[in-house]
Amino acid sequence: MLREAELADIHVGQTGHLHPMFGNGSLMMAARARPLADEPNFDDLQYCQCFEIVLRCLVQFHVTQKRN
Repeated sequence: MLREAELADIHVGQTGHLHPMFGNGSLMMAARARPLADEPNFDDLQYCQCFEIVLRCLVQFHVTQKRN
């Protein structure tokens, strides 16, 4: 999803139009292109751990992109 969002963001920046497959470049649009699951609350430890992994991946993605 990160790669799709990045490609869409680049496309929108270059053309001013939505990417035909990946939309506007947001992670929300990339996620909404898939079946959505019920989202637990932050009182669920396993969900919190998963959320932390996602945030760490986003940080790493941005750090990697700044190097390129």
